[in-house]
Amino acid sequence: MASGSDRNPIIIGGLPSQVPDFDPEETKEWLDSLDAAIDARGRERARYLMLRLIERAREKRVAVPEMRSTDYVNTIATKDEPFFPGNEEIERKILNATRWNAAVMVSRAQRPGIGVGGHIATFASSASLYDVGFNHFFRGKDQGDGGDQIFFQGHASPGIYARAFLLDRLTGTQLDGFRQEKSKYPDGLSSYPHPRSMPDFWEFPTVSMGLGPIGAIYQARMNRYMHARGIADTSKSHVWAFLGDGEMDEPESLGQLSIAAREGLDNLTFVVNCNLQRLDGPVRGNGKIIQELESQFRGAGWNVIKLIWDRSWDPLLAQDRDGVLVNKLNTTPDGQFQTYATETGSYIREHFFGGDHRLRAMVENMTDHQILMLGRGGHDHRKIYAAYKAAVEHQGQPTVILAQTVKGWTLGPNFEGRNATHQMKKLTVDDLKRFRDRLHLPIADKELEDGLPPYYHPGPESEEIQYMHDRRRALGGYVPTRVVRAKPLALPDDKAYAAVKKGSGQQSIATTMAFVRLLKDLMRDKELGKRFVLIAPDEYRTFGMDSFFPSAKIYNPLGQQYEAVDRELLLAYKESPTGQMLHDGISEAGCTASLIAAGSAYATHGQHLIPVYVFYSMFGFQRTGDQFWQMADQLSRGFVLGATAGRTTLTGEGLQHADGHSQLLASTNPACVAYDPAYGYEIAHIVKDGLRRMYGPDSEDVFYYLTVYNEPIQHPAEPADVDVEGILKGLHRISAGAAGAVPAQIMASGVAVPWALEAQRILAEEWNVRADVWSATSWNELRRDAVAVDEHNLLHPEEEQRVPYVTRKLSGAEGPFVAVSDWMRSVPDQIARWIPGPYTSLGADGFGFADTRGAARRYFHIDAQSIVLAVLTELARAGKVDGSALKQAIDRYQLLDVSAADPGAAGGDA
Repeated sequence: MASGSDRNPIIIGGLPSQVPDFDPEETKEWLDSLDAAIDARGRERARYLMLRLIERAREKRVAVPEMRSTDYVNTIATKDEPFFPGNEEIERKILNATRWNAAVMVSRAQRPGIGVGGHIATFASSASLYDVGFNHFFRGKDQGDGGDQIFFQGHASPGIYARAFLLDRLTGTQLDGFRQEKSKYPDGLSSYPHPRSMPDFWEFPTVSMGLGPIGAIYQARMNRYMHARGIADTSKSHVWAFLGDGEMDEPESLGQLSIAAREGLDNLTFVVNCNLQRLDGPVRGNGKIIQELESQFRGAGWNVIKLIWDRSWDPLLAQDRDGVLVNKLNTTPDGQFQTYATETGSYIREHFFGGDHRLRAMVENMTDHQILMLGRGGHDHRKIYAAYKAAVEHQGQPTVILAQTVKGWTLGPNFEGRNATHQMKKLTVDDLKRFRDRLHLPIADKELEDGLPPYYHPGPESEEIQYMHDRRRALGGYVPTRVVRAKPLALPDDKAYAAVKKGSGQQSIATTMAFVRLLKDLMRDKELGKRFVLIAPDEYRTFGMDSFFPSAKIYNPLGQQYEAVDRELLLAYKESPTGQMLHDGISEAGCTASLIAAGSAYATHGQHLIPVYVFYSMFGFQRTGDQFWQMADQLSRGFVLGATAGRTTLTGEGLQHADGHSQLLASTNPACVAYDPAYGYEIAHIVKDGLRRMYGPDSEDVFYYLTVYNEPIQHPAEPADVDVEGILKGLHRISAGAAGAVPAQIMASGVAVPWALEAQRILAEEWNVRADVWSATSWNELRRDAVAVDEHNLLHPEEEQRVPYVTRKLSGAEGPFVAVSDWMRSVPDQIARWIPGPYTSLGADGFGFADTRGAARRYFHIDAQSIVLAVLTELARAGKVDGSALKQAIDRYQLLDVSAADPGAAGGDA
């Protein structure tokens, strides 16, 4: 085996292994120089020289691999820090008042009889990070544009309220209404950033950890998208996301970093508050979370700025000629740094500096108190300003600032750096006194000893408050502020819906295709067309939407710099910097984040966008349900299409693709208006009503969820006497029984409607039963109406009792009532108590599986023959048919034999 220089060099880390050396002599000279530096000056000096060479190579635009991480010191050297333009003394006073009011607000919320909780320590650690932003960077909306978009860390909300109090945006009464939204209405404040609860204040919900980071990435991308398409000038908008280091463990926090780098989103800055603690302990006790995050962000292509030490460390680092201090910082784990934050100066002297005579010499002239006050960079306004300025001026990449802080900073020894800090809500009198003294606030002991601690306001004419107002005026207004400037859209007339209302004639098409045909017509509208934002997770062709490629094109800020493999096809894949379609790859989380950003553009940028997000229905609410809740909180609007819906419709795919429950999950989201239409004309009326409700003169903060299928069926033309109200409210009769003597009612939704119609035929021809068939376009909306009626009747017993829509609609129909769908029975069972007669349901309960549609439906007993049996069973119970008919039906239709079922239509692409 070859050894030494005889072997081909195997070098990892991005260095070449097969590139020939054209000048071995020159190479040897460089290597000899490195060896000489090591021999003469040591490894630390050689390391420094190597780092400077890499730096110079980058300056000269020589492509060298990125280092995974750098030393545990600030990225921006002291000599490179810009001039700090603020008045640091005034800003310190402002911050002290904000810190006090934030902590007191939470402490007062624990008063007897209230005890609603709250969090003190997160804002205490990140207060300076916010304050520098408020005073120097965060742009408001007063100039008529969207300003900056700021994703505040949810647990820091008390500090944002406290600052708003100083600016007279909130009152003391409102602060005392913290977490008491209903009992203190209209003065209650939401616990976290909840736009739905405070629609004039908060813009972005963030406290479901991990959703802030991904939301910020796609907000920055949406800003670029809107600008590229000429919908809004977002060139001045910068997106800031304030995050916690523990939060970065969430998959959504880091999962989409690459798209921000790939699209060069230099309008985006993450500020990760690295206080080294999760809720109950250290984030990386044995490791270093800042170093870990640096390597992850660098690897993803981000610009990384480390903000670790405050200015008190600068003289020590300047003395560190042989790198012993840097080495100590590099090798000390986070768990130990957390301990240093809670210990004395003498402890730090002994345990951090005491192990090496060179380190001891550095601090021999420092007192224990001076050593104790060696601080973290996230509390130093000048260092923070330098990092923020570098971030907003950096071009070509998104930036992450990794700022080290101490959790509970300034709150005193019972809070600072303690593992239990997150759960600690209440300050004792002694805590308050120490806290007051630390902040130098003019609050008397008596005010702290008698009753609840007071809020502090230096007065509207004080220099601190005037400074705050001046800075916000210079930056374009107050933040956070949510403003809705978008005007109602001019909606298309009935011509846009005419084609789909005609039905499919002799052609069989899936409801997915019916929707796509309608969407194509709507996108031709001069006013509305450009506002549609099409979103899909790598499956446009699956849903028959490749027909949009030539005209709408796929958004890519770099355009299409290659020849597409399908370029000769009529429906070739086409990318464009002004493309209308968002193709987010195989990422439902990314698609949903795009949906939320587009759906809230009417408030963020004053321009309506109409997102249409199409996905495999199984991978919507089940996979990204938390984001749909975020969408509701952010008051986003748009259309969500659960395509290939149903537990038995997507043949061959099996258990993890067979959706029989997303309608039930959708019913849990109060902002979601969910439908399960069967025919094109139903879709037309639902979409038309959705556009009216979301984008018309009296717009509502809802979004529409439609489940559509990939099974081709014939769509009838809209009947002349179409029941539009019934379609929109959730139930309309589509076929009255024409033959048979014994009445019954069949209610079906979506793809089950054809089975119900077939059952109607069999019942009439073979069992003398006259069944009416109803299309239940929305089980969910029927239930919501009924629940609202029940609540009204409960609270107004003296008034005439109202009747739910579903009860009124079926009041003239003679039961029994049998409901069927391709969903689990819990979906139609939602309305059971309001049905005016005997009611039973059929459904696809249990796991889905791969088989023919017919076999699957026979297995779940939801096919036409099973519907017949269910109707006969209910009639037998009522004594309207002989009980022997049930066994006859089971035998006649071989209902116990899955293989006996007609396989049904094969295939079924959209």
